[in-house]
Amino acid sequence: MEFGKLASIEAVQFELASEPIQNQSFFANQALQSTQKYLYLGATGYHMKPWVGSWYPAGTPAKAYLEAYAKQFNTLEHNTTHYRIPDLDLVARWRDETPPDFRFCAKIPQIISHSARLGEGNSLVWQFCEAIAGLDNRLGWCFMQLPPDFSVQKLIFLERFLHSFPKHIPLAIEVRHPSFFEESLEAEDYFQLLQNQGVAAVITDVAGRRDVCHMRVTAPVTLIRFVGNNLHATDYSRINEWALRIKYWFEQGLQSVYFFGHEPDNLQAPALCAYAHKTFRALMPEAIMRGPKACVPPPQQGALF
Repeated sequence: MEFGKLASIEAVQFELASEPIQNQSFFANQALQSTQKYLYLGATGYHMKPWVGSWYPAGTPAKAYLEAYAKQFNTLEHNTTHYRIPDLDLVARWRDETPPDFRFCAKIPQIISHSARLGEGNSLVWQFCEAIAGLDNRLGWCFMQLPPDFSVQKLIFLERFLHSFPKHIPLAIEVRHPSFFEESLEAEDYFQLLQNQGVAAVITDVAGRRDVCHMRVTAPVTLIRFVGNNLHATDYSRINEWALRIKYWFEQGLQSVYFFGHEPDNLQAPALCAYAHKTFRALMPEAIMRGPKACVPPPQQGALF
C-alpha cells in the first residue's frame, strides 16, 4: 500500500484523534442493541508463498492458499474484485473454500469507483452485486475506494450512487481527498449521507495521512485499514490504542469491526494480526474473534541431535 507511505516515520504523531462529538449523537440516536460483538481480523491477500511453513502448513500448494488463510483469519480485504467482476463459479469456490464464520470484504471494481459518475447509466454495479451475492453468508461489508481526486465537490455523484446501490449488499466508503476531512459543511454532508444510508466510513490509519484516520462512525459496523511499518515499535503501541478505542465503541453499541492489517509486501501482516488478536482478546474477551497462530515447523527427519 503506497498511499500515505513515508520514507521516515520518526516525526509522525500516531495518537488517534479524539472522539468526534458526532459519534455521541450517532450512538444515542441509533439506539444500537448491546448484542453479541464481532471483531474480524484479516490481511489484504492470501497468495503468499513466503507464509508457507510459517503461517501456512509446510507444503501447502498454491491452490490451497485460500483454505489455509481462512483457517488463520476470519476476514479478507478482497482486492481481487477491484480489478475485475468475478464470475459466479469463482465466487462459489471462494465461498466453499472458507468456513461459515469467514467474511469477504470485496472491493468495488475500479471500473465503477474510478469512473466519472461511479457507474451511473450502466449495468456494472448490478453485475458486481449479483456476482458477489453468491458468497451468501460469507459476504462481509463491500467497500468502495474512491480515487484521490474525488473531492466534496463531487458528492452529488456519490449520493446518486448510494441511493441506487442494492440495499442488501452492505457497503463502506473510503475517501482520500483532503476536503472530506476539513471542518466544512460539505465534509459534514458526506458523513451524514453515509449515516443516513447506513453506510460505513472506512478509517485508514497510515503514517503519511493522519487526516484519513478520522474516527467517525456512521454505521453499526466499521472498517479499519491499519498500515504498519515493518513491525516498528509504533505498530504495537498503535494496536494497543486501537484496542481501547474499539472497546469503547463496543460499549457504546457498535456491533462489528473489520480490522485489516497492512504491512509492506504483506509479509508481516500475520504477525501484526497475531499481536492484535492477543491484545484485543485480552481487553474484549466477550467479543467473538479469532486470529492467526504461527505453524510449528516439522522436525527434520533423520536428525538425532
